[in-house]
Amino acid sequence: MRTVEEHQAAVAALLPPLPEEAVDLASAHGRVLARDVAAAVALPGFDNSAMDGYAARWTEVSRTPVSLPVADDIPAGRTDVVALAPGTVQRIMTGAPLPPGADVVVPVELTDGGTTVVEIRDAPPAGSHLRAAGEDIAEGVVALRAGSPLGAAQLGLAAAVGVTTLPVRRRPHVLVLSTGSELVAPGQPLLPGQIYESNSRLLVAAVEDAGGIARRLHFVPDDVEQFLATVRAELAGADLLITSGGVSAGAYEVVKDAFGTLGTVDFVKVPMQPGGPQGAGTVDGVPVVTLPGNPVSAFVSFEVFVRPALRRAMGHADPDRLRVPARLTGPLRSPAGRRQFLRGRFDAGQVSQVGGPGSHLVAHLARANCLVVVPQDVTDLPAGAEVDVVLIEGALQ
Repeated sequence: MRTVEEHQAAVAALLPPLPEEAVDLASAHGRVLARDVAAAVALPGFDNSAMDGYAARWTEVSRTPVSLPVADDIPAGRTDVVALAPGTVQRIMTGAPLPPGADVVVPVELTDGGTTVVEIRDAPPAGSHLRAAGEDIAEGVVALRAGSPLGAAQLGLAAAVGVTTLPVRRRPHVLVLSTGSELVAPGQPLLPGQIYESNSRLLVAAVEDAGGIARRLHFVPDDVEQFLATVRAELAGADLLITSGGVSAGAYEVVKDAFGTLGTVDFVKVPMQPGGPQGAGTVDGVPVVTLPGNPVSAFVSFEVFVRPALRRAMGHADPDRLRVPARLTGPLRSPAGRRQFLRGRFDAGQVSQVGGPGSHLVAHLARANCLVVVPQDVTDLPAGAEVDVVLIEGALQ
């Protein structure tokens, strides 16, 4: 018997930090930064205008209306800007360099838009509509921190500060294998006692959602020799093997029977529901995590044990799902001695249970956007009670 936390630690210990590699910005989306990255240039790199208008000296335009000659035009991208002569303004576009001597930009909307002489009808306070060099970030300052996932904003910042490649952790290569003589590929005719295989599709998507690269192996029947042969033929180059099914206490538990002979995989009971039977270890030096076969059990087990371990190995500073408090919309019951991970629907600080606790209720799982966590020493909760929920929307959409 292991606690949830003990088995989380056992799985995490199987997956050390993945090696670092450099990738260009076009390939970095969704990756995780391995080291801090400093800004190669300041942002903005020069004083510039935040508006289309007229660069001016505030003392010369503060008393309006006033008409002044337009000495120059400054479009964005101009590199030969001259100083602002006293008693004049320069027409300037958004993002264009501010001429030396100017301390305000008068928006064009406050003028008659003149190109030779402009009438300024009103003036904003001194310093308005200016962007100072380095006000966003200074040159040499850390722009992106190690452990940051690289999304649109982070890649935009990297490009803006002149970075062309980023140091990231390599994505893990994960094999996914389902077992069970009752399994049939979707689309094939079903005989009595057979079911369509779904766990491998579910787990491949879950691995990819976590940031890994998954490869689905063809599911195998409950035959120890065939199972071991399939596994060993595919392990080369894998960072992790995930199996589903064959780990319970009954007969024909092929994963348990096969890996049990090797002595390198521990099969344990974890006081949780769904997902009590678990396993973790190595096969031929490759980390292996064995999950239960019921679809909801496999999904919850992945979320609780495998996903955070994968994300930690990829360098995520925050590998866990977001956990928030919520109020129950109705009462719920939970068996004593097992931590419950119930499917729920979270909205505006409230959560309602979706379906029952059964580990076969895949349709209910597909409608959930969170897991409701009930401690193992709690058996009854009334409507309005506060519970922790783990938001899983990203895994299901």
